[in-house]
Amino acid sequence: MSPTAFRFSSLALAVLAGCASESPVTPAPAPVVITTAPQPNSQVVVPQPSGQAVVVPQAGAGSAVVVAPAAAPLRAGFGRVESITALPGVAASGGTTNSVNRRLALRMDDGSLQYLDTPASPLSVGDRVELTSDGKMRFPVP
Repeated sequence: MSPTAFRFSSLALAVLAGCASESPVTPAPAPVVITTAPQPNSQVVVPQPSGQAVVVPQAGAGSAVVVAPAAAPLRAGFGRVESITALPGVAASGGTTNSVNRRLALRMDDGSLQYLDTPASPLSVGDRVELTSDGKMRFPVP
């Protein structure tokens, strides 16, 4: 490799590295599951990420059950954005505001799915990202 080609490839790498963004992330719960009770006085068993199940007694037929799973801790690694959902902001007075936060579903390279909230922008479904052990998301990554 000639010295000129080496300088050019080093410059290209520096420019590409400068284009990467880093944004803070926080773990988010998986989407809420809503079911209806099949019979009066029945129970719904809900598996949890910890491996334990929560039994929710039902009040009567047709009553709705809302199960909000707990947020799992973030796991560092690489993955792809599978979905993006805008989150409503909450104003100090209790009203809503325009929020820059988004909830991302990331399909990690190991096949697992992680949910997280971030103000990161611009992101698109299919973008490749890296989660770091210090709670940051880097993007884009090869």
